[in-house]
Amino acid sequence: DQALNQKIDAFIAANKEQILEDIAALVAINSVEGTPTEEAPFGEGPRAALDKTLELAAGMGLATRNCENYIGYAELAGADPEKYLATICHVDVVPVGNGWSQEPFKMQIRDGWMIGRGVADDKGPMVATLYALKFLKEEGVSLRYPIRAMVGDNEETHMNDVEYYLKNYPAPVFCFTPDAEFPVCNGEKGHFGGKIVSPVCNGVICDFEGGVANNAVPDRASALLHTDITKLKNAPNITLEPAGEGCVRVRGWGKAGHAAMPEGTVNAIGLVVNYLLDNGLCNDAERAYLEALKKLHASTAGTGLGIDCADGPFGPLTIIGGRIYMEEGRLVQTIDSRFPTCTDGDKLAAQVTAALGSGAQLQDVDAAEPFYIEADSPAIQACINTYNEVTGEDAKPFTMGGGTYARHFANAVSFGPDDDAEKPDFVGSMHGANEGVNTEFMLSALKIYILAMAGLMDLTF
Repeated sequence: DQALNQKIDAFIAANKEQILEDIAALVAINSVEGTPTEEAPFGEGPRAALDKTLELAAGMGLATRNCENYIGYAELAGADPEKYLATICHVDVVPVGNGWSQEPFKMQIRDGWMIGRGVADDKGPMVATLYALKFLKEEGVSLRYPIRAMVGDNEETHMNDVEYYLKNYPAPVFCFTPDAEFPVCNGEKGHFGGKIVSPVCNGVICDFEGGVANNAVPDRASALLHTDITKLKNAPNITLEPAGEGCVRVRGWGKAGHAAMPEGTVNAIGLVVNYLLDNGLCNDAERAYLEALKKLHASTAGTGLGIDCADGPFGPLTIIGGRIYMEEGRLVQTIDSRFPTCTDGDKLAAQVTAALGSGAQLQDVDAAEPFYIEADSPAIQACINTYNEVTGEDAKPFTMGGGTYARHFANAVSFGPDDDAEKPDFVGSMHGANEGVNTEFMLSALKIYILAMAGLMDLTF
Protein backbone atom coordinates (compact mmCIF):
# COMPACT_ATOMS: atom_id res chain seq x y z
CA ASP A 1 0.00 0.00 0.00
CA GLN A 2 1.94 2.98 -1.32
CA ALA A 3 -0.23 5.55 0.43
CA LEU A 4 0.20 3.81 3.79
CA ASN A 5 3.96 3.60 3.28
CA GLN A 6 4.12 7.31 2.54
CA LYS A 7 2.12 8.10 5.68
CA ILE A 8 4.44 5.97 7.79
CA ASP A 9 7.54 7.60 6.31
CA ALA A 10 6.10 11.06 6.95
CA PHE A 11 5.17 10.08 10.53
CA ILE A 12 8.68 8.80 11.26
CA ALA A 13 10.30 11.91 9.79
CA ALA A 14 8.03 14.20 11.80
CA ASN A 15 8.64 12.28 15.05
CA LYS A 16 12.30 11.34 14.65
CA GLU A 17 13.77 13.87 17.08
CA GLN A 18 11.14 13.10 19.73
CA ILE A 19 11.71 9.37 19.32
CA LEU A 20 15.41 9.85 20.00
CA GLU A 21 14.68 12.08 22.99
CA ASP A 22 12.33 9.46 24.44
CA ILE A 23 14.92 6.70 24.02
CA ALA A 24 17.50 8.93 25.70
CA ALA A 25 15.10 9.59 28.60
CA LEU A 26 14.79 5.84 29.23
CA VAL A 27 18.52 5.21 28.81
CA ALA A 28 19.16 7.88 31.46
CA ILE A 29 17.54 5.64 34.09
CA ASN A 30 19.87 3.10 35.70
CA SER A 31 17.42 0.21 35.67
CA VAL A 32 19.66 -2.65 36.78
CA GLU A 33 17.78 -4.94 39.17
CA GLY A 34 17.98 -3.66 42.73
CA THR A 35 16.71 -4.36 46.23
CA PRO A 36 13.02 -5.33 46.11
CA THR A 37 10.40 -3.37 48.01
CA GLU A 38 6.62 -3.59 48.16
CA GLU A 39 6.28 -0.77 45.62
CA ALA A 40 9.26 -1.83 43.52
CA PRO A 41 9.43 -5.64 43.28
CA PHE A 42 12.62 -5.52 41.21
CA GLY A 43 14.22 -2.43 42.73
CA GLU A 44 13.93 1.32 42.33
CA GLY A 45 15.65 1.51 38.93
CA PRO A 46 13.35 -0.91 37.09
CA ARG A 47 10.31 0.70 38.73
CA ALA A 48 11.46 4.16 37.61
CA ALA A 49 11.92 2.90 34.06
CA LEU A 50 8.47 1.29 34.10
CA ASP A 51 6.90 4.54 35.33
CA LYS A 52 8.75 6.62 32.73
CA THR A 53 7.65 4.32 29.90
CA LEU A 54 4.01 4.51 30.92
CA GLU A 55 4.38 8.29 31.21
CA LEU A 56 5.70 8.45 27.63
CA ALA A 57 2.81 6.26 26.42
CA ALA A 58 0.21 8.40 28.18
CA GLY A 59 1.75 11.48 26.58
CA MET A 60 1.00 9.88 23.19
CA GLY A 61 -2.65 9.55 24.10
CA LEU A 62 -2.47 5.81 24.76
CA ALA A 63 -4.38 4.10 27.54
CA THR A 64 -1.95 2.72 30.14
CA ARG A 65 -2.01 0.35 33.09
CA ASN A 66 0.50 -0.38 35.83
CA CYS A 67 0.00 -4.01 36.83
CA GLU A 68 0.73 -3.76 40.55
CA ASN A 69 4.26 -2.47 39.82
CA TYR A 70 5.37 -5.81 38.34
CA ILE A 71 4.78 -4.92 34.70
CA GLY A 72 2.66 -2.51 32.66
CA TYR A 73 1.20 -1.87 29.24
CA ALA A 74 -0.12 0.71 26.83
CA GLU A 75 -3.17 -0.31 24.82
CA LEU A 76 -5.23 0.48 21.74
CA ALA A 77 -8.81 -0.81 21.70
CA GLY A 78 -10.02 -3.25 19.05
CA ALA A 79 -13.30 -4.71 17.83
CA ASP A 80 -12.84 -8.10 19.56
CA PRO A 81 -12.49 -7.48 23.30
CA GLU A 82 -12.02 -11.20 24.08
CA LYS A 83 -8.70 -11.51 22.23
CA TYR A 84 -5.74 -9.20 21.98
CA LEU A 85 -2.32 -9.04 20.33
CA ALA A 86 0.74 -7.84 22.17
CA THR A 87 4.31 -6.71 21.92
CA ILE A 88 6.55 -7.06 24.94
CA CYS A 89 9.83 -5.23 25.57
CA HIS A 90 11.82 -4.76 28.75
CA VAL A 91 13.23 -1.63 30.31
CA ASP A 92 15.55 -3.26 32.83
CA VAL A 93 19.19 -3.64 31.78
CA VAL A 94 22.25 -5.68 32.65
CA PRO A 95 24.95 -4.06 34.82
CA VAL A 96 27.23 -1.58 33.05
CA GLY A 97 30.40 -3.63 33.21
CA ASN A 98 33.76 -2.31 32.12
CA GLY A 99 35.35 -0.81 29.03
CA TRP A 100 32.95 2.03 28.24
CA SER A 101 34.34 5.06 26.45
CA GLN A 102 31.40 7.24 27.50
CA GLU A 103 28.80 7.59 30.25
CA PRO A 104 26.60 4.46 29.86
CA PHE A 105 23.40 6.15 31.03
CA LYS A 106 23.75 9.22 28.83
CA MET A 107 22.84 8.31 25.28
CA GLN A 108 25.09 9.72 22.58
CA ILE A 109 24.65 9.66 18.82
CA ARG A 110 27.86 9.23 16.88
CA ASP A 111 28.02 8.88 13.12
CA GLY A 112 24.42 7.70 13.03
CA TRP A 113 24.72 5.23 15.92
CA MET A 114 22.92 5.52 19.25
CA ILE A 115 25.21 4.42 22.09
CA GLY A 116 24.19 3.78 25.70
CA ARG A 117 23.14 0.96 27.98
CA GLY A 118 19.77 -0.30 26.75
CA VAL A 119 19.57 1.44 23.36
CA ALA A 120 19.38 -1.98 21.70
CA ASP A 121 18.38 -4.16 24.66
CA ASP A 122 15.60 -3.17 25.02
CA LYS A 123 14.74 0.50 25.59
CA GLY A 124 15.09 1.60 21.97
CA PRO A 125 12.71 -1.14 20.77
CA MET A 126 10.33 -0.29 23.64
CA VAL A 127 9.98 3.27 22.38
CA ALA A 128 9.58 2.01 18.79
CA THR A 129 6.58 -0.14 19.74
CA LEU A 130 4.94 2.79 21.53
CA TYR A 131 5.30 4.93 18.42
CA ALA A 132 3.83 2.13 16.32
CA LEU A 133 0.70 2.33 18.47
CA LYS A 134 0.79 6.13 18.29
CA PHE A 135 0.73 5.96 14.49
CA LEU A 136 -2.18 3.51 14.40
CA LYS A 137 -4.10 5.72 16.83
CA GLU A 138 -3.47 8.99 15.00
CA GLU A 139 -4.36 7.45 11.63
CA GLY A 140 -7.54 5.92 13.03
CA VAL A 141 -6.62 2.46 11.73
CA SER A 142 -9.48 0.03 12.38
CA LEU A 143 -8.22 -2.74 14.66
CA ARG A 144 -9.82 -6.16 14.72
CA TYR A 145 -7.96 -6.98 17.94
CA PRO A 146 -6.76 -4.72 20.73
CA ILE A 147 -2.97 -4.27 20.86
CA ARG A 148 -1.00 -4.03 24.08
CA ALA A 149 2.57 -2.76 24.15
CA MET A 150 3.73 -4.50 27.32
CA VAL A 151 6.49 -3.02 29.46
CA GLY A 152 8.58 -5.59 31.34
CA ASP A 153 11.21 -4.76 33.94
CA ASN A 154 12.73 -8.08 35.07
CA GLU A 155 13.77 -9.77 31.82
CA GLU A 156 17.51 -9.74 32.35
CA THR A 157 17.42 -11.77 35.55
CA HIS A 158 14.37 -13.89 36.39
CA MET A 159 11.42 -12.80 34.18
CA ASN A 160 9.23 -12.75 37.25
CA ASP A 161 7.41 -9.79 35.72
CA VAL A 162 5.85 -11.78 32.90
CA GLU A 163 5.22 -14.75 35.18
CA TYR A 164 3.21 -12.44 37.44
CA TYR A 165 1.32 -11.06 34.46
CA LEU A 166 0.34 -14.46 33.11
CA LYS A 167 -0.87 -15.59 36.53
CA ASN A 168 -3.11 -12.54 36.91
CA TYR A 169 -4.06 -11.41 33.39
CA PRO A 170 -5.26 -13.22 30.26
CA ALA A 171 -2.54 -14.07 27.77
CA PRO A 172 -2.42 -12.55 24.27
CA VAL A 173 -3.42 -14.74 21.35
CA PHE A 174 -0.14 -13.76 19.70
CA CYS A 175 2.82 -11.79 20.94
CA PHE A 176 6.15 -10.66 19.54
CA THR A 177 9.09 -9.30 21.48
CA PRO A 178 11.50 -6.87 19.76
CA ASP A 179 14.50 -8.30 21.59
CA ALA A 180 16.58 -10.20 19.02
CA GLU A 181 17.73 -9.89 15.43
CA PHE A 182 15.53 -9.59 12.37
CA PRO A 183 13.92 -11.26 10.52
CA VAL A 184 11.94 -13.54 12.94
CA CYS A 185 13.19 -15.94 15.61
CA ASN A 186 10.76 -18.83 15.96
CA GLY A 187 12.75 -20.91 18.44
CA GLU A 188 15.07 -20.49 21.40
CA LYS A 189 17.53 -22.92 22.90
CA GLY A 190 16.98 -24.26 26.38
CA HIS A 191 18.72 -22.59 29.30
CA PHE A 192 20.81 -24.32 31.94
CA GLY A 193 22.35 -22.44 34.84
CA GLY A 194 23.98 -23.13 38.16
CA LYS A 195 27.04 -22.56 40.34
CA ILE A 196 30.32 -24.45 40.58
CA VAL A 197 31.32 -24.22 44.24
CA SER A 198 34.61 -25.08 45.95
CA PRO A 199 35.17 -26.39 49.47
CA VAL A 200 36.73 -24.02 52.01
CA CYS A 201 40.35 -24.28 50.84
CA ASN A 202 42.33 -21.97 53.19
CA GLY A 203 45.09 -21.84 50.62
CA VAL A 204 46.92 -19.39 48.40
CA ILE A 205 43.83 -17.66 46.97
CA CYS A 206 42.58 -14.86 49.25
CA ASP A 207 39.97 -13.56 46.80
CA PHE A 208 38.80 -14.11 43.22
CA GLU A 209 36.40 -11.79 41.44
CA GLY A 210 35.19 -11.27 37.91
CA GLY A 211 32.11 -10.66 35.81
CA VAL A 212 29.08 -8.43 36.20
CA ALA A 213 26.26 -10.76 35.11
CA ASN A 214 25.68 -14.50 34.86
CA ASN A 215 24.71 -14.15 31.20
CA ALA A 216 27.69 -12.11 30.01
CA VAL A 217 31.27 -13.18 29.24
CA PRO A 218 33.54 -11.07 31.49
CA ASP A 219 36.37 -9.06 30.00
CA ARG A 220 38.27 -8.75 33.28
CA ALA A 221 38.85 -10.81 36.40
CA SER A 222 41.39 -10.86 39.22
CA ALA A 223 42.67 -13.12 41.97
CA LEU A 224 44.36 -11.93 45.16
CA LEU A 225 47.09 -14.34 46.21
CA HIS A 226 49.51 -15.01 49.08
CA THR A 227 52.72 -15.18 47.06
CA ASP A 228 55.97 -13.40 46.14
CA ILE A 229 55.63 -11.32 42.97
CA THR A 230 59.33 -11.73 42.15
CA LYS A 231 58.75 -15.44 41.55
CA LEU A 232 56.00 -14.88 38.99
CA LYS A 233 56.42 -14.71 35.23
CA ASN A 234 54.58 -12.61 32.69
CA ALA A 235 51.91 -14.09 30.42
CA PRO A 236 49.70 -12.78 27.57
CA ASN A 237 46.64 -10.83 28.74
CA ILE A 238 47.78 -11.10 32.38
CA THR A 239 49.06 -8.27 34.60
CA LEU A 240 50.65 -8.59 38.04
CA GLU A 241 50.32 -6.00 40.80
CA PRO A 242 51.84 -5.89 44.31
CA ALA A 243 48.98 -5.86 46.80
CA GLY A 244 50.84 -5.41 50.10
CA GLU A 245 51.48 -7.78 53.02
CA GLY A 246 53.00 -10.47 50.83
CA CYS A 247 50.10 -10.50 48.36
CA VAL A 248 49.85 -10.17 44.59
CA ARG A 249 46.85 -9.26 42.42
CA VAL A 250 46.72 -11.29 39.18
CA ARG A 251 44.48 -9.68 36.58
CA GLY A 252 43.15 -11.20 33.39
CA TRP A 253 42.03 -9.09 30.42
CA GLY A 254 39.62 -10.66 27.95
CA LYS A 255 36.85 -9.70 25.55
CA ALA A 256 33.22 -9.42 26.71
CA GLY A 257 30.06 -10.57 25.00
CA HIS A 258 26.62 -12.14 25.41
CA ALA A 259 26.36 -15.66 26.84
CA ALA A 260 24.09 -16.70 23.98
CA MET A 261 26.66 -15.66 21.35
CA PRO A 262 30.07 -16.32 22.93
CA GLU A 263 31.98 -16.92 19.70
CA GLY A 264 34.90 -14.51 19.52
CA THR A 265 34.85 -13.65 23.23
CA VAL A 266 37.73 -14.23 25.64
CA ASN A 267 36.72 -15.09 29.20
CA ALA A 268 38.98 -13.27 31.65
CA ILE A 269 38.15 -15.73 34.44
CA GLY A 270 39.54 -18.56 32.33
CA LEU A 271 42.74 -16.59 31.73
CA VAL A 272 43.32 -16.20 35.45
CA VAL A 273 42.42 -19.84 36.17
CA ASN A 274 44.99 -21.04 33.63
CA TYR A 275 47.66 -18.70 35.00
CA LEU A 276 47.16 -19.93 38.57
CA LEU A 277 47.40 -23.55 37.46
CA ASP A 278 50.40 -23.00 35.19
CA ASN A 279 52.31 -21.30 38.01
CA GLY A 280 51.29 -23.58 40.86
CA LEU A 281 49.54 -20.78 42.73
CA CYS A 282 47.22 -23.06 44.70
CA ASN A 283 47.12 -25.77 47.34
CA ASP A 284 45.77 -29.23 46.55
CA ALA A 285 42.11 -28.33 47.23
CA GLU A 286 42.36 -25.17 45.15
CA ARG A 287 44.07 -27.06 42.33
CA ALA A 288 41.24 -29.61 42.19
CA TYR A 289 38.72 -26.77 41.96
CA LEU A 290 40.69 -24.81 39.38
CA GLU A 291 41.07 -27.95 37.25
CA ALA A 292 37.28 -28.24 37.25
CA LEU A 293 36.97 -24.59 36.16
CA LYS A 294 39.57 -25.19 33.45
CA LYS A 295 37.22 -27.75 31.91
CA LEU A 296 34.43 -25.15 31.89
CA HIS A 297 36.56 -22.45 30.28
CA ALA A 298 38.27 -24.78 27.79
CA SER A 299 35.54 -24.23 25.20
CA THR A 300 32.28 -22.31 24.89
CA ALA A 301 30.95 -25.43 23.11
CA GLY A 302 31.21 -27.47 26.33
CA THR A 303 33.85 -29.90 25.06
CA GLY A 304 35.90 -29.60 28.24
CA LEU A 305 32.92 -30.74 30.30
CA GLY A 306 31.85 -33.38 27.80
CA ILE A 307 28.47 -31.77 27.15
CA ASP A 308 29.01 -30.59 23.57
CA CYS A 309 26.18 -31.48 21.19
CA ALA A 310 24.17 -29.99 18.32
CA ASP A 311 20.93 -30.49 16.40
CA GLY A 312 19.31 -29.31 13.18
CA PRO A 313 16.93 -26.58 14.36
CA PHE A 314 19.27 -24.97 16.89
CA GLY A 315 22.88 -25.84 16.15
CA PRO A 316 25.49 -26.33 18.91
CA LEU A 317 25.25 -25.97 22.68
CA THR A 318 27.08 -23.03 24.28
CA ILE A 319 28.28 -22.53 27.85
CA ILE A 320 30.15 -19.74 29.65
CA GLY A 321 31.22 -18.83 33.16
CA GLY A 322 29.72 -15.41 33.91
CA ARG A 323 30.75 -14.43 37.44
CA ILE A 324 33.23 -15.67 40.03
CA TYR A 325 33.36 -14.56 43.65
CA MET A 326 34.15 -15.78 47.17
CA GLU A 327 31.42 -16.47 49.69
CA GLU A 328 32.08 -17.73 53.20
CA GLY A 329 35.52 -18.94 52.19
CA ARG A 330 34.29 -20.82 49.12
CA LEU A 331 34.88 -19.94 45.48
CA VAL A 332 31.69 -19.69 43.41
CA GLN A 333 31.62 -19.73 39.58
CA THR A 334 28.28 -19.17 37.84
CA ILE A 335 27.55 -20.97 34.57
CA ASP A 336 25.16 -20.18 31.73
CA SER A 337 24.45 -22.74 29.00
CA ARG A 338 22.11 -22.52 26.01
CA PHE A 339 21.28 -26.01 24.76
CA PRO A 340 19.54 -27.59 21.74
CA THR A 341 16.99 -30.41 21.71
CA CYS A 342 19.60 -33.21 21.77
CA THR A 343 20.03 -32.85 25.53
CA ASP A 344 18.09 -31.65 28.59
CA GLY A 345 18.60 -30.15 32.01
CA ASP A 346 18.83 -33.45 33.90
CA LYS A 347 21.39 -34.88 31.49
CA LEU A 348 23.48 -31.71 31.63
CA ALA A 349 23.45 -31.69 35.43
CA ALA A 350 24.66 -35.29 35.52
CA GLN A 351 27.37 -34.70 32.91
CA VAL A 352 28.68 -31.52 34.53
CA THR A 353 28.70 -33.14 37.98
CA ALA A 354 30.69 -36.08 36.64
CA ALA A 355 33.16 -33.78 34.85
CA LEU A 356 33.80 -31.65 37.95
CA GLY A 357 34.91 -34.63 40.00
CA SER A 358 35.47 -34.34 43.74
CA GLY A 359 37.08 -30.91 43.64
CA ALA A 360 33.88 -28.93 43.09
CA GLN A 361 30.12 -29.18 43.51
CA LEU A 362 27.35 -28.16 41.13
CA GLN A 363 24.69 -26.24 43.07
CA ASP A 364 21.54 -24.15 42.50
CA VAL A 365 20.76 -25.72 39.14
CA ASP A 366 17.91 -24.35 37.04
CA ALA A 367 16.85 -25.34 33.55
CA ALA A 368 14.26 -24.40 30.93
CA GLU A 369 13.61 -26.53 27.86
CA PRO A 370 13.92 -25.23 24.28
CA PHE A 371 10.82 -23.91 22.54
CA TYR A 372 9.98 -23.91 18.85
CA ILE A 373 7.05 -22.74 16.71
CA GLU A 374 6.73 -23.96 13.14
CA ALA A 375 7.95 -21.36 10.66
CA ASP A 376 4.88 -21.72 8.44
CA SER A 377 2.38 -20.61 11.11
CA PRO A 378 0.26 -17.67 9.83
CA ALA A 379 1.43 -15.17 12.44
CA ILE A 380 5.10 -15.88 11.78
CA GLN A 381 4.51 -15.63 8.06
CA ALA A 382 2.79 -12.26 8.56
CA CYS A 383 5.88 -10.97 10.38
CA ILE A 384 8.46 -12.39 7.98
CA ASN A 385 6.54 -11.24 4.91
CA THR A 386 6.35 -7.71 6.30
CA TYR A 387 10.07 -7.67 6.95
CA ASN A 388 10.85 -8.92 3.44
CA GLU A 389 8.50 -6.44 1.81
CA VAL A 390 10.09 -3.48 3.60
CA THR A 391 13.70 -4.59 3.13
CA GLY A 392 13.46 -6.31 -0.25
CA GLU A 393 15.12 -9.39 1.21
CA ASP A 394 14.07 -13.03 1.06
CA ALA A 395 14.89 -13.82 4.68
CA LYS A 396 13.73 -16.92 6.55
CA PRO A 397 12.89 -17.44 10.22
CA PHE A 398 15.77 -18.58 12.43
CA THR A 399 16.43 -19.99 15.89
CA MET A 400 18.89 -18.69 18.48
CA GLY A 401 20.53 -19.23 21.84
CA GLY A 402 19.24 -16.04 23.45
CA GLY A 403 16.37 -16.30 25.88
CA THR A 404 13.53 -13.79 25.54
CA TYR A 405 10.02 -13.30 26.88
CA ALA A 406 8.72 -15.28 23.89
CA ARG A 407 9.34 -18.61 25.61
CA HIS A 408 6.77 -17.73 28.29
CA PHE A 409 3.85 -17.44 25.87
CA ALA A 410 2.02 -20.18 23.98
CA ASN A 411 2.17 -18.29 20.68
CA ALA A 412 5.06 -15.82 20.49
CA VAL A 413 8.26 -14.99 18.62
CA SER A 414 11.11 -12.51 18.87
CA PHE A 415 11.08 -10.01 16.03
CA GLY A 416 14.13 -7.74 15.65
CA PRO A 417 15.39 -5.07 15.76
CA ASP A 418 19.02 -5.90 16.47
CA ASP A 419 21.18 -5.84 13.36
CA ASP A 420 23.85 -8.44 12.71
CA ALA A 421 25.62 -6.10 10.29
CA GLU A 422 29.21 -5.22 11.12
CA LYS A 423 29.49 -2.40 13.64
CA PRO A 424 32.18 0.29 13.69
CA ASP A 425 34.89 -0.10 16.32
CA PHE A 426 33.29 2.42 18.68
CA VAL A 427 30.00 0.47 18.87
CA GLY A 428 29.55 -2.54 21.13
CA SER A 429 27.04 -5.36 21.35
CA MET A 430 24.13 -6.08 23.67
CA HIS A 431 25.41 -6.67 27.24
CA GLY A 432 28.81 -5.30 26.25
CA ALA A 433 30.54 -1.95 26.60
CA ASN A 434 29.39 0.87 24.28
CA GLU A 435 26.15 -0.96 23.44
CA GLY A 436 24.86 0.61 20.25
CA VAL A 437 22.32 0.45 17.46
CA ASN A 438 22.09 2.20 14.13
CA THR A 439 19.58 5.06 14.30
CA GLU A 440 18.13 4.63 10.82
CA PHE A 441 17.88 0.89 11.33
CA MET A 442 15.82 1.45 14.50
CA LEU A 443 13.53 3.81 12.61
CA SER A 444 13.09 1.27 9.82
CA ALA A 445 12.17 -1.26 12.51
CA LEU A 446 9.40 1.09 13.61
CA LYS A 447 8.00 0.99 10.07
CA ILE A 448 8.16 -2.80 10.04
CA TYR A 449 6.30 -2.98 13.36
CA ILE A 450 3.53 -0.68 12.16
CA LEU A 451 2.98 -2.73 9.02
CA ALA A 452 3.22 -6.04 10.89
CA MET A 453 0.61 -4.94 13.42
CA ALA A 454 -1.70 -3.92 10.59
CA GLY A 455 -1.10 -7.23 8.81
CA LEU A 456 -1.80 -9.33 11.88
CA MET A 457 -5.29 -7.81 12.03
CA ASP A 458 -6.18 -9.87 8.92
CA LEU A 459 -5.59 -13.19 10.70
CA THR A 460 -8.08 -15.27 12.64
CA PHE A 461 -6.85 -16.27 16.10
